[in-house]
Amino acid sequence: MNLSNLLSRNARKYPLHQAIVSETEKINYHELNELVNRFASSLKERGLTSGDKVVLFMPNTKEFIISYFAVLRLGGIIVPVNAKLTKNEVEYILHHSDAKALLVHEWLFDTVKEINTESLITVKTGSDNGEWRSFEYMVNEGSDEEIHCPLSEDDDATILYTSGTTGQPKGVLFTYRSILSVAVMMCVEFNMKPESRILHMMPLSHSAPLHLFLAAGTYVGCTHVVTPVFTPESLLKMVDKEKITHFFGAPVAYLFTAKIPNIDSYNLTSMEHWVYGGAPLSSKEITFIKEKLVTDKLSCVYGLTEAGPSGTLLLPKEHDEKSGSIGRRGALGTEIKIVDEKGAEVKAGEVGEILLYGEGNMKEYYKDPEKTQESFIDGWLRTGDMARRDDEGYFWVVDRKKDMIISGGVNIYPKEIEEALLAHPDISEVAVVGVPHQEWGETVKAYVVSSLDNSSLIDECKSFLEGNLASFKIPKLYEGIDVLPRNATGKILKQVLREEGSEVTS
Repeated sequence: MNLSNLLSRNARKYPLHQAIVSETEKINYHELNELVNRFASSLKERGLTSGDKVVLFMPNTKEFIISYFAVLRLGGIIVPVNAKLTKNEVEYILHHSDAKALLVHEWLFDTVKEINTESLITVKTGSDNGEWRSFEYMVNEGSDEEIHCPLSEDDDATILYTSGTTGQPKGVLFTYRSILSVAVMMCVEFNMKPESRILHMMPLSHSAPLHLFLAAGTYVGCTHVVTPVFTPESLLKMVDKEKITHFFGAPVAYLFTAKIPNIDSYNLTSMEHWVYGGAPLSSKEITFIKEKLVTDKLSCVYGLTEAGPSGTLLLPKEHDEKSGSIGRRGALGTEIKIVDEKGAEVKAGEVGEILLYGEGNMKEYYKDPEKTQESFIDGWLRTGDMARRDDEGYFWVVDRKKDMIISGGVNIYPKEIEEALLAHPDISEVAVVGVPHQEWGETVKAYVVSSLDNSSLIDECKSFLEGNLASFKIPKLYEGIDVLPRNATGKILKQVLREEGSEVTS
């Protein structure tokens, strides 16, 4: 089985069932499958063949979904990239992935129009532009004759590039088996069925929206509601208008949405699963979101791109007592354990690195066998996340291994400090990093986004933390900042903050 054949099957089973819905258009499964055949046949005419890599540079639109399945239908390997990337970032991925084609939405064309694409098949939505052929023209000129994809579960399907917070992004190669494994997991864990309506607002270039929601929803014949840009208002509007049942968002998406003044005017009762991931939410934040959305259906999913993503989940009923935890078991088809530096499992309460095992795990880092080997221990994927397990079996992420601060030989986990500071009513965002110290190796510095005056920031933060954290964990340095630096996926660029911090001598 492969994803292309899943779409063909849905076209036969549910021809008139809505497949894609946008604010202006509705496409059923028969129509979607026909559009995929047409675009695939035109790409084939221009030389695209099985095994070719295709970079897909589009926001969440019908053209993204059509292009995604058309490339897979020809046996190609799809390489979706974030719509917020710069010219240099797209150029790097084109070169590193050995791309044969570049498919671009007209809204993003200015980003790539200066790239040398002489050796590539180039397609853009909207009108033709030099060597760039119109997406619409290619669909219209293509044949709707059914194209069968002969690939199996063990064949290569997708390369997703990591966000590159500490260096150049790595290409994560997945087989169909990996994607189908996490898709089935999602269908079972979150009760997806043909009647489900999934809202896609987070970028489909990311593993969770793409594999856990687009692939999973297609597996069972869901309706995919797409919007190219997230805003809190549009989230509420689309849930109300389209009777959405499933939504995935980053924690910040929920926090922004919960602050909308007229949230009570929207009907959100259709929602069966509000799913968040990328970071846990604190008990205070969960209480706030649940109150504003009037829901008890919040679920947390934990994983990482290299795992499919798959990992663990914190169910709605567990949030009241275990908010901030990532759950107590691996999701369907996935195992989890915490190990020390030697690979031995640690006891409850001890901190170690999370390892994940399951068919959702990546095949490899593309063209990087050394990094691939470093990422696995006897088939278990190293996550780089440090965590502990409590006496009831719940896992708590302490921090990223690479973010851990070692001051005077003592391990300090920034996430613990950040969560403590975020409990302050006047602080909205925090990033804690280690900066060089002549005597201690590193010392702790907090970058704080708040309404506090800079003159009172240090004293206010220190007094707030006293009694909540051990003295060695309380930052010695503080800096008020208007906004934290983030990459295109919204992750905080702590490396940028670390580089800004000068060496401390006393």
